[in-house]
Amino acid sequence: MIETIFQHRSVRSYTDRPIEEALMQRILEAGIRASNTGNMQIYSVVVTTDPDLKAQLSPCHFGQPMVTQAPAVLTFCVDVHRFSQWCRQRGATPQYDNFVWFVNGVIDTILVSENVCLAAESEGLGICYLGTTTYTADRIIEVLDLPQGVIPVTTVTMGYPDQMPPLTDRLPLEGVIHREKYKDYTPEQIDTIWAAKEVSEETQHLLKVNELPNLARIFTEKRYTGEDNLTFSRKYFEVLKKQGFFNQ
Repeated sequence: MIETIFQHRSVRSYTDRPIEEALMQRILEAGIRASNTGNMQIYSVVVTTDPDLKAQLSPCHFGQPMVTQAPAVLTFCVDVHRFSQWCRQRGATPQYDNFVWFVNGVIDTILVSENVCLAAESEGLGICYLGTTTYTADRIIEVLDLPQGVIPVTTVTMGYPDQMPPLTDRLPLEGVIHREKYKDYTPEQIDTIWAAKEVSEETQHLLKVNELPNLARIFTEKRYTGEDNLTFSRKYFEVLKKQGFFNQ
């Protein structure tokens, strides 16, 4: 499994070969073995393979071709609805419609998604996380008929790779690991941590295409702008309230 982790790639192009149901079942069973809060499993995974539904999900992910091309699109959701329903049917009073249980649910949901992805990759499948889920959560809720107490957190496309992209770079270990206590970074350490990434061939190409002097400004001015950050943040916050995570 550790070798699978070291070979991880974000696969954005898939063949038309379907994922065998027995294999999908095995992957999902591996997924739900993930650690979770109180063994409550406050998450749900919506597996979408129907072409019409994938077409409806496509605009929610800014029309990225892999959404309709991949055999399966998995939407990972925080779900306090199911557990609360069980409580009420047993004469218990659930109080999980609040922000702390959204956070607990996010932790559970991401752990499950990572288990699913690792299992899929170990079986020769490719995956790609979609960061667009929180941007258009309201539309995804409509397409997937998600009730109150359920909110999408992330989406993964899955299928047999049409082509394998190269490995993407990562910051060096010393850039993200702290021993014993958090040790803040000096300006010199910041320069060292990002040095290899800033001079890479990919970065040089991005600088040329975007006509900007450094990689940091590509992030702040092109990829994740302040205006977009505030817009999507406010939008997701409103969806959280609508789905019942701020009742107490």
